[in-house]
Amino acid sequence: MKKLYLICVIPSFVFAHTLNELVEMSFNNKLIESSKMNIESTQYEYESVKAKYLPQLSLGAKYQLTNKETSSVADNINVLYAEVDYNIYDGGKRENTFDSYESDILSAKENLSDLKNKIALEVVNYYYSYMSLSSQKEAKLKHIEQLQAQHQRLQKFLEAGKVTNDEVDKIVSRVQSANVNLHEIELNIQTILHNLEYLVGKKVSVTGTSKIEEYIEQEDNGIRSDLKALKLDTESLLYKAKAQKSDYFPSLNINDTYYRYDLNYKTLTYNGLSDEYTQNLISLNLSWNIFGFGTTKKAYESAYKKYTALKSKFEYEKNKASVDLKLAKKALEIGKLKILSAEAALKAADSTYVTIKNKYQNGLVDNVAYLEALSEKYSAISQLKDATYDLEIKKTNIIYHSGKNIEEYIK
Repeated sequence: MKKLYLICVIPSFVFAHTLNELVEMSFNNKLIESSKMNIESTQYEYESVKAKYLPQLSLGAKYQLTNKETSSVADNINVLYAEVDYNIYDGGKRENTFDSYESDILSAKENLSDLKNKIALEVVNYYYSYMSLSSQKEAKLKHIEQLQAQHQRLQKFLEAGKVTNDEVDKIVSRVQSANVNLHEIELNIQTILHNLEYLVGKKVSVTGTSKIEEYIEQEDNGIRSDLKALKLDTESLLYKAKAQKSDYFPSLNINDTYYRYDLNYKTLTYNGLSDEYTQNLISLNLSWNIFGFGTTKKAYESAYKKYTALKSKFEYEKNKASVDLKLAKKALEIGKLKILSAEAALKAADSTYVTIKNKYQNGLVDNVAYLEALSEKYSAISQLKDATYDLEIKKTNIIYHSGKNIEEYIK
């Protein structure tokens, strides 16, 4: 039997995870993977766009068959050519396009950082909710144990005719109610484990007594990653608007094409003509759209409106984040007061229980008073545990709203 017991216990120990481990594993989930792929996609797209602005080299060949040969047109012609094309100036569109892509990539990276932080925040909430429920379960089991002990004691007195049935029934009722509460707690624990499984991507169990280091406010608090991303998105739209405006300016292009001709004459009269020669053509091309019925203006105004709209949203979210941080700080202060209150309540409940228990055992109070004192004691124990774990969650909220990485503050 001892060997069987060890076999059952070891797997649960091996697969238990600390808060640090849960957060680290959650960073490998499918959402994170998808976000990373989107960043890589944008980076490749940016490289492709940059390559298009480099000098373009193309090679080609042409075969021409003539219906009627003349001195200037051979019966058939073979042409090979090599062409180099480069856009020297496009009114600033190239630079603004590059800046827009760079802002998009930086924004995607900030969004990835924020996604990790939000997932870490979720994991922390589930972890401490689990710890709180586990402490409730432990307190409830001890409560049930005490009730069952009293039930056995009263059962003997009932058999001896020293107590009435209603006193025993009250104990039985309390045991049944406590068992229902225990099952509810267990269901909540399983729900949290399932939610953690969604985030982590595999079944987990929770262990450890991790703490969150309290964040000390600094002068350079900065802003959250999601706000940084929104600001970069705003800058990207401004660059895109400027790129549209570049159509007001002329564009300058240079082209160099090298040709090799092979002329094949069939008529004897033209045999003396040169049938092979080369030609190199260099052209400098200036293009300027002087009038386009307001196309450029409307395209620019449309892009600029998108920029101003997102800029307004950024200012709104920035102010909202400031309020959220203030509320998180206030919640932390209240959380600390709750712990002091819960400690005082537990001390009072424990003292009352000891007094009532002695009186009950000496027949000075009835079992109703005893059961109330017992319930209050274990309720106070649970409330203190709840307040303690809730404080860790409140500390984590401040870290998130201060724009810091939660993972770095887990101890």
